[in-house]
Amino acid sequence: MYRQVEDFLNDWSMAAEGTVQVLKAMTDDTLDQCIVEGHNSLAWLGWHLVGAAGYFSYLAGLTVPMIRQEDPVPTTAAEIVATYEKIANSIKEEAAKLSNEGLLEEVNSFKGPISKGALLRAMIDHQTHHRGQMTVLLRQAGLPVPGVLGPTKEMQ
Repeated sequence: MYRQVEDFLNDWSMAAEGTVQVLKAMTDDTLDQCIVEGHNSLAWLGWHLVGAAGYFSYLAGLTVPMIRQEDPVPTTAAEIVATYEKIANSIKEEAAKLSNEGLLEEVNSFKGPISKGALLRAMIDHQTHHRGQMTVLLRQAGLPVPGVLGPTKEMQ
């Protein structure tokens, strides 16, 4: 749980940068890559990260661009990357307006009442979870995996 806005901003900057690296590793030809048929594809996971960042932020009271649930998953990696970058930057700008006291305020989330600081931590954790899934799909698709939190096979 975040109690200091600066701590969230630092973590969000690093997390968003890592997510952009993973999103940029996708190619248009591999957007349909999934672990097995019928499971989440690279494109779906990338677009889900876009939507989830907007939704978590909305629940935390931040005013950021949001996609609609019914919006189709883009057919180009570049569109997913650009939309994520726009939302990620907006989150950073809006979160900078929060106060440390504001992080302790309770808001309603999909799991019930939660402090803004805890919700923002959950947003980063959720993103990290799906980003990890994406690295497996990148490897499965034969694409290089970026070293987000440490070196990958390609970096050895």
